Amino acid sequence: MTFEQQREKAFSKTKSEITEAYANEEYALMQAINAYLETSKSYNLMYERLSEWYGIYYPEVKVADQEKLAELALVLNDRSKLSKEAINAVLKDDRKSAEVFEKASSSMGRQMNQNEMKALIGFARLSKDAKEALDELDSYMKGASNRVMPNITYLTDEKIAAELLSKAGSLERLATMPASTLQLLGAEKALFKHLKFGSKPPKYGVLFKLERIGGAKRELRGRIARIYATKISIASRADAFSKRFIAKELKEAIEKSIRNMKTGKSKPAATVRDNRPQQAPRKEWSSSGDKNRKSTWNDRPPSQRGPSARFKPHERRSNFKRFRN
Repeated sequence: MTFEQQREKAFSKTKSEITEAYANEEYALMQAINAYLETSKSYNLMYERLSEWYGIYYPEVKVADQEKLAELALVLNDRSKLSKEAINAVLKDDRKSAEVFEKASSSMGRQMNQNEMKALIGFARLSKDAKEALDELDSYMKGASNRVMPNITYLTDEKIAAELLSKAGSLERLATMPASTLQLLGAEKALFKHLKFGSKPPKYGVLFKLERIGGAKRELRGRIARIYATKISIASRADAFSKRFIAKELKEAIEKSIRNMKTGKSKPAATVRDNRPQQAPRKEWSSSGDKNRKSTWNDRPPSQRGPSARFKPHERRSNFKRFRN
């Protein structure tokens, strides 16, 4: 076999392996949830910018709905062409439309010129297109999440299930994770901050978006998150390997555990730190002259100082070899 034949064989094998690796729909679902989260952040920023920009021309008009504000900016821009019917077609409320029409007719805001109108309309269309893209992504994730991991989706919802999958990297990796790791998916920054600086450890990550956890009392959130993480870990194994639908039994077990926890039948286990023996307090050497002053290295007895006690701290390393010789 020549070198070119070996090269072509290696390329064909690599291509077939890549095709096989991405044959599962879970990778498309991970890209969809990442696109949804990033687009959602951009859409919220667009709404804030459009609301502030539009307020220059019509400061009296306040619209809380993001989608309606973009549509209103498309029809309510030129004061010489105000139309109550066009406003009502957007707001779908006669009283609100008449109120907006009166405020816009006598607005104290800036009169926009043609260039400003063109730029504002283009940005409003961009915001509207972002909303349509979010709706399409949401519609796709609802179907894909139920196809790829029906058990996890049943216990949580489509977006949380897809986000857990994205954080784990694959369904098989999610299934092999312990429940404690699954519980902290999405809280990596807080975890590393705890490990590096000793701050409080996180108790939940993506699971905080669940209504049962985010809406619970602060002292119960960690325990509820642990219950959910345990059952989701079992559900992920069923989705990845056995392909059996066991979510209903797991959901009943979650409800029972939370109910027992709230009624006091289930008590939290003692932590390892509580079971450890208390260490004796460290002795502090005090000088003979002043008992309130903490002693320095040289105030200790010679037996407690070590061989390098005769030198000052900044001299010890440079003089250690000379002292040893």
